[in-house]
Amino acid sequence: MADRPTHGISSRKSPRQARSNELVNAILQAAVQVLALEGAQRFTTARVAERAGVSVGSLYQYFPNKAAILFRLQSDEWRQTSNLLGEVLGDEARPPLDRLRALVHAFIRSECEEAAVRVALNDAAPLYRDAPEAQEARGAADAIIDQFMREALPDTTEAIRTMAAGLIMTTMSTVGKEFSEAAHDQNEISAFADAMADMFCAYLRSLNSLSNS
Repeated sequence: MADRPTHGISSRKSPRQARSNELVNAILQAAVQVLALEGAQRFTTARVAERAGVSVGSLYQYFPNKAAILFRLQSDEWRQTSNLLGEVLGDEARPPLDRLRALVHAFIRSECEEAAVRVALNDAAPLYRDAPEAQEARGAADAIIDQFMREALPDTTEAIRTMAAGLIMTTMSTVGKEFSEAAHDQNEISAFADAMADMFCAYLRSLNSLSNS
């Protein structure tokens, strides 16, 4: 069954009763399973409804198309990432570089634990990545990173902090995704995260040295 054409990616309505919440949760859990098993190319609302044990009509009450489901999954992932960033990078009791190292370890572990779904969501990104809702969802994480970079690089210019933040986050995301596509044990994951954290910390130290010279 083809997905209904629509330009929206937001949910049709929010569940207000416990039974409705259970239905939405069942749909989202089924969506994760279909995405992990079938990938983005074979992901359809019909497959999700079948695995969730609900009718396609019931699914459409909350999600107008497959893009809306994928966007919800991606939004939840962005929210988890923002919470992780806020918890780790916002811990001002720890030195900035210690926080960065902790973030790298937590991020790489998370990438490896949820690799199949994250890869599939990345493949599906063209369905929603340019939507206003997607840009808004990413804004919270950007603000946390900006604040952290002001602490980590207090004497550099805004342009340098922006460049450094972009390089670190893009590298961590891209290289972490590639690393997570193969199976690794905990020792390998830890060693990889250590190496990446060492590289990032050395980079920030070099920027601080240049600013103070």
